Amino acid sequence: MSNWIIPGWPAPKIVRAVSTTRAGGFSSAPYESLNLGDHVGDEPARVHRNRAYLMQRLGLAREPLWLQQVHGCEVVMCGQTGQAPRADAVTATAPGEICAVLTADCLPVLLCDRSGKQVAAVHAGWRGLLAGVIESAVASFGDSPDRILAWLGPAIGPEAFEVGSEVRESFLQSHPGDEQAFVPGRHSRWMADIYQLAANRLAECGVPFVGGGEYCTHSDPERFFSYRRDGRTGRMASLIWIDDQQ
Repeated sequence: MSNWIIPGWPAPKIVRAVSTTRAGGFSSAPYESLNLGDHVGDEPARVHRNRAYLMQRLGLAREPLWLQQVHGCEVVMCGQTGQAPRADAVTATAPGEICAVLTADCLPVLLCDRSGKQVAAVHAGWRGLLAGVIESAVASFGDSPDRILAWLGPAIGPEAFEVGSEVRESFLQSHPGDEQAFVPGRHSRWMADIYQLAANRLAECGVPFVGGGEYCTHSDPERFFSYRRDGRTGRMASLIWIDDQQ
């Protein structure tokens, strides 16, 4: 998995997690090459092949629960079958059930408890952060927040994430402490630090450990898809599960 990112966090050994990059798949431009999103215009057969390759590389016995992500705060339990649920977070307590979110600038947040009994994957764009998706995901855990670990996967970095003043004001109305996550940009716009915004939400929830947060999808086209940079592009996946082989 040299092309992919393994979280550096003190998770129990039974918990496995990974974020893919754009490298190593079968899609062609503008989705080259490991596009895992089936909603972006790529050929369905190529997406299917990429997802099968993902499962083979990770040694997964079952497919991840792919979501219809809608920038909301709904959390669903893994293990469902049939049509992909409309949600932006998924949690699992049974070994072998794979939680996954797709991103291409939005922030993937992976969560687990210190006992390795529950995991979750969260799709956290700025709309989801405002809606409370992180708070909803943390609240879904059976353990107390001070026993939860969080890892922030590849997202658009603070030097590339430009937002309007209305986005900043929306955050500050609900969370005045978010002021430090915004710096003035050009033409009365603001540069936002989505990593800091997520870390603030996790701190408010009482989550003591937050790892990751050192990537920028927008500025690294060799490794990452970026919707803001390219528009028509693929999606990476961030996955977490409880290993059923331990």
